[in-house]
Amino acid sequence: MKKILFVFGTLTFLACGSGKNVAEDANVDQAAKYAATITAKELGAHLFTYASDEFAGRDTGEPGQKKAVEYLKNFYVSQNIASAIGGDDYFQDVPSEWLNKNARRGKFNDSENVVAFLKGTEKPDEIVVISAHLDHVGERNGEIYNGADDDGSGTVAMLEIAEAFKMAADAGKGPKRSILFLHVTGEEKGLLGSKYYTENPIFPLANTVCDLNIDMIGRIDDRHKEDPNYVYLIGADKLSTELHTLSEAINAKYTNINLDYKYNDENDPNRFYYRSDHYNFAKHNIPIIFYFNGTHADYHRPTDTPDKINYELLENRAKLVFHTAWEVANKETRIIADKAEPKKEATEE
Repeated sequence: MKKILFVFGTLTFLACGSGKNVAEDANVDQAAKYAATITAKELGAHLFTYASDEFAGRDTGEPGQKKAVEYLKNFYVSQNIASAIGGDDYFQDVPSEWLNKNARRGKFNDSENVVAFLKGTEKPDEIVVISAHLDHVGERNGEIYNGADDDGSGTVAMLEIAEAFKMAADAGKGPKRSILFLHVTGEEKGLLGSKYYTENPIFPLANTVCDLNIDMIGRIDDRHKEDPNYVYLIGADKLSTELHTLSEAINAKYTNINLDYKYNDENDPNRFYYRSDHYNFAKHNIPIIFYFNGTHADYHRPTDTPDKINYELLENRAKLVFHTAWEVANKETRIIADKAEPKKEATEE
């Protein structure tokens, strides 16, 4: 009898313990838990390699850019994050013939977008895109343009965001919708990689929920020297009232960044809304957000180096993108594009 009572008591204890763990897990803010894995230290470790002289400015189709795409592929392989194409092929080939036909100037070798994918648990056919351009302008007059902020910062932020989502998925907390991690080539040559993707989508554009595009989030511009905790948001309200509202609510809950809408003004002469890869999605009525720190003295100069990045700011801005993607990917209903199609004006560099 004592033996029977002991076994019963042990099973009861284990059952209670298991229930307690489930209850505790239910009370944990899962988004905050995995966002905490995005760190300034890891962002810096990536960027000091990705924006090093070894990559020679990552010019479209050149050997430095080939090293860059291999770096990105190897990261996704190491994290066991799948290719969006299948197998071990993480490259969406962008042929030189197409590049040279669509580029505003110059002649280019074959290039590639890097495409990694995390399948959704409940709505796998609905795709949330997170994008950043992998290229920069290469070498000029014997100097390497490392492009640490433009767009090394967005690129490494994507790597950390992808890793955080994968850790959540491995723990059974994967996103309901699928996420495409899209590193595009040829942005500096006229938004070419994103144009190629939207003309040759891996997943139907009709199934694409939104594009969260990260292009330069590691620095502080002159306008915010006294208040560096900011990021420019562009385009969030252009096609979806719901995406804009969600974005603001998520920031207020988690990251408390000053969301500056200066460049979201239709009359702003810089026209940044038309100048990064999100625009090729917006042209197809896909809601977008463009995250941007503004230009600075090192913009498109060889002095845009990784030692000048503010990694704490980069961390918090990357967390904002992660939290926004998490909410979009996990909400019960797909966000609605309730606004009119934007004007299809020519893109600019």
